[in-house]
Amino acid sequence: MSEMKGKTLVITGATKGIGKAIAEKFAANGVDIAFTYNSNETVANELAASWEAAYGIKARAYALNILEPDEFKPLFAKIDEDFDRIDFFVSNAMIYGRPVVGGYGKFMRLKPRGLNNIYTATVNAFVMGTQEAAKRMEKVGGGAVVTMSSTGNLVYIENYAGHGTNKAAVEAMSRYAAVELGEMNIRVNAVSGGPIDTDALKAFTNYEEVKAETVRRSAIGRMGQPEDIAGAVYFLCTEEASWITGQTIVVDGGTTFK
Repeated sequence: MSEMKGKTLVITGATKGIGKAIAEKFAANGVDIAFTYNSNETVANELAASWEAAYGIKARAYALNILEPDEFKPLFAKIDEDFDRIDFFVSNAMIYGRPVVGGYGKFMRLKPRGLNNIYTATVNAFVMGTQEAAKRMEKVGGGAVVTMSSTGNLVYIENYAGHGTNKAAVEAMSRYAAVELGEMNIRVNAVSGGPIDTDALKAFTNYEEVKAETVRRSAIGRMGQPEDIAGAVYFLCTEEASWITGQTIVVDGGTTFK
């Protein structure tokens, strides 16, 4: 814990699922947490209080609409008021439901608005968040950035074209960021998860089918859990990963090669 204690993580979308598991993994290792939520302020503040009580760290929640990229600059200004450093940034928040109408579906039913929303929430959010985080990381001698991706850009998943292609785009963007931010001693990587049992996956119209197929394809015969992703993200931010940058780590239980 000594290596990480007293450092600060900024993560988007950490009130449930993968984001919550990532934030808790860092908190358990002594890292202060600045995290965003979309709408449920009460749940976010309760989580912050629970992490502070359980792990003796500072945790603060901030509202953010990732479909509004201009919100990132004032978001980080607010974080500056509460934290004196930023060491890690994880671009995790995603959208589902109404905003992805036209972006989630069969190829012939895809529409620009839904596709554009997914791009904004995936690629633009990564770029805007990383730019702001990098300015702060440079002041403390460097840091690490991780963006969340998906194996849906490697294998076919029904109705996932909009998400899958944008995950491929954010992986490419992360490689460019890794090269250009390296001079600031900032490492940038992506974690590409196979299907993980979260509310976002449950929002899929064919959730039960996807779950059954994931278990069938997995080399270890089970569905992925948020904690499986959290461990990989945490590792990429530690000194043990100090020479890993510009990479995509696939965490999929072996589902993409079977």
